[in-house]
Amino acid sequence: MDPLSDVLLLLNPRNYRAGGFDLGGDFAVKFPKHESVKCYAVVSGQCWMAVEGVPDALRLTTGNCFLLAPAISCCLASDLTLTSVDARAIFPFPLNGRIASCNGGGDCLLVGGNFIVTGRPADILLAELPPIVHIREELEKNIIRGSLERMREELRDRQPGSSLVLQQLACMMLVEVLRTHLAGGLKSKVGWLSALSDKQISAAITSIHDDPAHDWTVEELAQRGGMSRSIFALRFKEIVGSSPIEYLTRWRMLLAADRISNTRDSVSEIAQSLGYDSASAFTKAFKKTMGCSPRHYSRAI
Repeated sequence: MDPLSDVLLLLNPRNYRAGGFDLGGDFAVKFPKHESVKCYAVVSGQCWMAVEGVPDALRLTTGNCFLLAPAISCCLASDLTLTSVDARAIFPFPLNGRIASCNGGGDCLLVGGNFIVTGRPADILLAELPPIVHIREELEKNIIRGSLERMREELRDRQPGSSLVLQQLACMMLVEVLRTHLAGGLKSKVGWLSALSDKQISAAITSIHDDPAHDWTVEELAQRGGMSRSIFALRFKEIVGSSPIEYLTRWRMLLAADRISNTRDSVSEIAQSLGYDSASAFTKAFKKTMGCSPRHYSRAI
């Protein structure tokens, strides 16, 4: 497993809704603020997209993908001077794996999924994303071209097992958008997501994720990144925003929170599996990172 996959699994990407929008004629549809991460691609046609908090409108063309952060409203339009209509007034929400049509469709088709993510893993990922991630690569050059075509087919003609197929295709789109976003370089950003684009720091983070129970030292992690201890510690702090040991502790606590939420493992079992000699030491670290004790965390679920 790799760090990006690890975090996405903790986000529970299966909690999604796949669907599409087939827009036609003169249209301006405003989508209200939402709890989910929206990840869509333009399969055919083009339209304008105005995003709350982003000064310039985006031109979406065939092959473009975008990821829209939660709590952000947007407007899709053939002409942004048109008066917008609330999407809830014309589309049957939730889409439930269907393609919804506006004005008969035919001019711009978008397919994708909404991922409802909550909790501390979501905070870590979403805190580093801008309101909109716009991937401008043409569809013909994008490795998910076949997946998008398959998604359109599944949405138009539901077959047995379609829900599972759509789930996998939507997750692939989300990962590909994040991959392309990383490949574009995030040198001006601070956080673990940005660190994944740095080979040396990413090597250390991957080591932590591969064996979170190991009693890692800064020197060991520096060796994994092929750097001296002092330079590694400084660079890790600058890029990730925390020290290597702070990152290790935070990742352990996120794994622990997932175990508390989804298993019946005892605090002692979880503590031991994550490298803690005692339940009390683990509980102290958990409370400092998560803001409450493991017992209170389990009650709040």
